[in-house]
Amino acid sequence: MEFFRIKKDIPFMSYGRLTTAISLVTFILAVVFLATRGLNYSVEFTGGTVMEVQYQQAANLPDVRSRVEALKLGESTIQTLGSSRDVMIRLPNLKAKSSAQLSNEVLTALKQGGQQVDLRRVDFVGPQVGEELVQHGLTAISIVCLGIMLYLALRFEWRFAVSAIIANMHDVVIILGCFALFRWEFSLTVLAGVLAVLGYSVNESVVVFDRIRENFRKANMRNHTVAEIIDNAITSTMSRTIITHGSTETMVLAMLLFGGPALHGFATALTIGILFGIYSSVLVASPIVLWLGVSRENLVKPPKQKQEAVV
Repeated sequence: MEFFRIKKDIPFMSYGRLTTAISLVTFILAVVFLATRGLNYSVEFTGGTVMEVQYQQAANLPDVRSRVEALKLGESTIQTLGSSRDVMIRLPNLKAKSSAQLSNEVLTALKQGGQQVDLRRVDFVGPQVGEELVQHGLTAISIVCLGIMLYLALRFEWRFAVSAIIANMHDVVIILGCFALFRWEFSLTVLAGVLAVLGYSVNESVVVFDRIRENFRKANMRNHTVAEIIDNAITSTMSRTIITHGSTETMVLAMLLFGGPALHGFATALTIGILFGIYSSVLVASPIVLWLGVSRENLVKPPKQKQEAVV
């Protein structure tokens, strides 16, 4: 399906050095932010207290946040859970106070003014559990990257696998760098968003790589250079890219604007990942494939010569 057709190929590869340099600078900045500022881990990773309370009527979340923040217990996360009456409160781990003391203080603050609030559940997440979640999260990202690299190496060729994994890691590091720069909370939902971006970004790379392989096999493209073949492949998929990513980004922006605190981190990670995923698939992965020296011989197998039967 195409809403428009670009008749003349856009010379993307002529800007390859510039776009790759921009990507390298943003990648280095993201690494610097991660090293100097670090990620603002949520309670699931750092340990702390998780409370579930229930109101008789729909909870006023701004009022709940102001009451909890007035206690000065550190950075807390407050969001509805299931219905508008159920609220989940995540509090950081404090050495001076136990989980029971924290939950009692918060419940007392919420009941001020005659509020009818019932405590449904209190859980304590220890630091050891948080460390295990960090390790498991890093393991999950590593396994996904290895799986993507193996899949591309088997389907295409090792040059495509290397370029795609570099582009995907570029997306992941930039997402993490943005969260480190702005000190946004990094939670399990954000980690899920990062893993989703890995799969989403590689899908765009596979589409472009498929078209590059097809171009190498076309008879009318044999006199074209490798750069021209890649430019034609990217240009021919532009309509599909705009429709697919435009629709997805619209849905993600709706979650970001109207989904509330529960989906904010997940939608933020997806928003950044989709934008940089398009950029990296076109202007990072493809130039790397070109620089690694891909050629027609790497993708098109020469026809086997039939041996004549000896009489």
